[in-house]
Amino acid sequence: MSAKTNQGVKFFTYKNRPLVRCGDVIYYGSMEDPYVIKMEIKSKKQQLDLEVADKVTVQLMSTDPNIRTRKKIIKTSEKSGLYLALDIADAWLERALAG
Repeated sequence: MSAKTNQGVKFFTYKNRPLVRCGDVIYYGSMEDPYVIKMEIKSKKQQLDLEVADKVTVQLMSTDPNIRTRKKIIKTSEKSGLYLALDIADAWLERALAG
């Protein structure tokens, strides 16, 4: 799954929204929208021969450049695993963009 932006760069998508990873930080949503989700992997665990996310901090953030950094965070939560983090991230982003 990938989506093109205006500049032609391809991103992976989840439920038709861009999903961009930089190290242990994952952004979900488009920076052109009023809100985006930031997920930060706080700890990892070993499962068989794979390293998987264990604790993930989820933040709903405003993309307004005129707001100070600390004021941009609307909601925050910590989840066990990337699946639960993506689940709450999608719900929060859907509600924020709808209203």
